[in-house]
Amino acid sequence: MDPATLSKLLSPDGWALLAALPPYDEKQAMALSMRLRDQGVDPDLAAAALTQSRLRAKARAKLGDFADGMLFTPDGVEQATRLIVAALHARRYLAAGVTKVADLTCGVGADALAFAGVGLRVLAAEIDEVTAAMATMNLRHFPEAEVRHTDGLSLDLAAEGVDGVYADPARRTRGGKRVFDPKDYAPPLDAVWALRAQAPAVGIKVGPGIAHQGLPADAETQWVSVDGDVVEAGLWFGPLAPQGPGRSALLLHTRGAGTLTRTLRSPVPVGAHAAGPAYDQAPPVGPVGGYVYEPDGAVIRAGLVGQAAHDLGGRLLDATIAYVTTDQPAPADAVDPASGQAPLATGFRVLDVMPFGVKRLKSYLRERDVGRVTIKKRGTAVTPEALRAQLSLHGPREATLILTRVADAQKVLVVEPITHTEPRGGGPR
Repeated sequence: MDPATLSKLLSPDGWALLAALPPYDEKQAMALSMRLRDQGVDPDLAAAALTQSRLRAKARAKLGDFADGMLFTPDGVEQATRLIVAALHARRYLAAGVTKVADLTCGVGADALAFAGVGLRVLAAEIDEVTAAMATMNLRHFPEAEVRHTDGLSLDLAAEGVDGVYADPARRTRGGKRVFDPKDYAPPLDAVWALRAQAPAVGIKVGPGIAHQGLPADAETQWVSVDGDVVEAGLWFGPLAPQGPGRSALLLHTRGAGTLTRTLRSPVPVGAHAAGPAYDQAPPVGPVGGYVYEPDGAVIRAGLVGQAAHDLGGRLLDATIAYVTTDQPAPADAVDPASGQAPLATGFRVLDVMPFGVKRLKSYLRERDVGRVTIKKRGTAVTPEALRAQLSLHGPREATLILTRVADAQKVLVVEPITHTEPRGGGPR
């Protein structure tokens, strides 16, 4: 959106038009656009309002009802921190005693909104003029939040009275291609974490796929998942990491109006080789038991599968693959939301185990009238789409398959999801 169109949207007529639009419906968007034009609405304004309606609908998954009063860019929606996670970021700064946060890359202002919402003073910087204007609008209810159209790295933190820094560097090119090398972030990751020399309380949001190698040893690196979806990783320095450097996984499980949490932590700094607790050592490896558990993705990304195996009371199927197997159901406090914590892993009861072979598997499933399969895989080059085509199944029943490696051999595990706490017992049959 160009500045002229944004000005039209922010005019009284433009804002009234946006507020009057019905809930976004992709199927009705074209007809609604034509109707607005027939009513004499400026074509640029109509297009901008409909775009905002679409982006607001998309942003609701991250920001809930707050999205209905905000303005967005497509990139802003993609990079916006989920409100539930942004609130936890804000609490870190409060707990660290920070009073004023510089959000160096505020985008449309989702994190700045959370900071201001808990009473922190916020200086938000955004290098793009239109995005900065949108952030200003989005933060309009918080006089303690100031947005500036500037490069965040140019701020004089001491002169501004800033005692905490936050940044969410862009991880996509202008063409939308994902950037994986932190040196290619905008701004580069090295330039941001160098600011800890000026303000020790520095937090940086990074992509969850960031490699462990090369991360600063003085940071807590935390991977975060929401309902099993790994949404981000964060680097937390100084007072923002009160338990010291290391790796951690924060699991969030939304349930009704509340949120269950679980944190796994290794005190071993990223890149270090110091010995930690027993579960930081190589977990045991053994044969398939009666149950298989897939640890939450944040646990896997954080390299804490060994701790997960310990907490689940199990062993790995393979030393390099993140599947944990147990002979009995895992403790309820590790996997059952009714325990009051976010589930550590997704569980499956093992029904059968067999060597991998398309012909044999096809026969097995057809004998059981299986027409649809859910395929999970780790440690195999087989693609679910290709396997489904080869199986060519027809039938009323469903099955779940896990393709993986057990004792250096490709295996198929036929399983069923555990949806409730099971009685003791069970196993392959």
